[in-house]
Amino acid sequence: MGKAAKATILVVDDEQSILETLTGILEDEGYHVVTASSGKNALAKFSYAAPDIVLLDVWMPDMDGIETLKRMREKKKDVCIIMISGHSNIDTAVHAIKLGAYDFLEKPLSLEKILILVRRALEKQKLEKENIELRNSISRKWEIIGESPKIVDLKNKIMQAAASQGRVIIFGESGAGKELVARALHNESNRKNKSFIEVNCAAIPHELIESELFGHEKGSFTGAFESKKGKFELAHEGTLFLDEIGDMSPATQAKVLRVIETQEFQRVGGSRKIKVDVRIIAATNKDLHAEIEKGNFREDLYFRLNVIPITVPPLRERKEDIPLLVKYFLENFAQQYGQKPKKVSKATLRALMDYDWPGNVRELKNTIERFVIMNPFETIDVREVQTYSRVVKNHYSSCKTLRDAREQFERDFILKKLQENNWNISKTAEDLEIERSNLHRKIKALGIETP
Repeated sequence: MGKAAKATILVVDDEQSILETLTGILEDEGYHVVTASSGKNALAKFSYAAPDIVLLDVWMPDMDGIETLKRMREKKKDVCIIMISGHSNIDTAVHAIKLGAYDFLEKPLSLEKILILVRRALEKQKLEKENIELRNSISRKWEIIGESPKIVDLKNKIMQAAASQGRVIIFGESGAGKELVARALHNESNRKNKSFIEVNCAAIPHELIESELFGHEKGSFTGAFESKKGKFELAHEGTLFLDEIGDMSPATQAKVLRVIETQEFQRVGGSRKIKVDVRIIAATNKDLHAEIEKGNFREDLYFRLNVIPITVPPLRERKEDIPLLVKYFLENFAQQYGQKPKKVSKATLRALMDYDWPGNVRELKNTIERFVIMNPFETIDVREVQTYSRVVKNHYSSCKTLRDAREQFERDFILKKLQENNWNISKTAEDLEIERSNLHRKIKALGIETP
């Protein structure tokens, strides 16, 4: 393994010979070393040196290593501390590990073992940092974007519901963001460090849904070549998200109801009862009351699931969030495709906000992705939008008066001519048969953004 040149190691020991020996060997390996001969001195240096690793002696005169360990962990929980002792016993070692020590070494020290432990500790820190960054990245991916009153209310309900263990059913149109709500409920709950398992009940054939949910034993049906855990088992101590539960067959509904009541089930083809601790979150775009009336959904299952109902508003009811969503998607897709973030013109944003978005946020996201890929300009103008989207096909419908429509037409026509002439003002004015100064005034008055 290569040298970790910039890692800082704090060595704490009341024996000067040990400080000198460890400093020499660690500096030879490329580490930056800070030393302290007492617990109090170590705490002072710990604050300004911000070490990655601490080698800490247990037995010291003024403040022992165990107390120093406690105080260091209070200051910085993620620091890696390796305890060292010449008079150690099992109880001391166990106590140190319980307090958060990474490992425990006995004197006389094996320098080779110290170097191995330091490298492992640094690798552990690197992995933990990468995991935190990954979790933060995933968290941003599932972030609920918006500041409208309806979204603020939604976020408040999520925070209230997440703190409980109550089952939640999420109502909302397709593309409105039901999965985002489900993941937010999980990420804000005390189960956040456990699994979030999703099942799309509409996408799995009815004959396979039970195997998918409950697992199966080897040989239980044709093609079952080995035993398999189901989603309930995989979600143990975590969250199971049953998406589009309105499409689940009545037979499977009965079995899910039984699991909710007993918290146990059997795999398909099995006889052993398996107990699970699972929080269930369900979602649907259907009117379950109507489905119950039709006999398509069990009323008793509905009541079991509907402990906490949450409704996700469609995008047309929170259009004030569209600018934030557009900005968010533009930045994300620019990063995804390795581009400089694009902007949208005022006219484009007006067109996006005038549209009712029957496909909700999902449709807006797909539209912005298409603009990023297909539009060659830094600014996405309404003319480019019209080429790739139905969003602005009827953008004159937003005009309330003949004057509004006339201005919109004039703007579109001038913009088209400018693009045809590569934004050459003189050539465009000539084509339009108006004075160059007059064209400048119209461009400014109509809010046309020039490159």
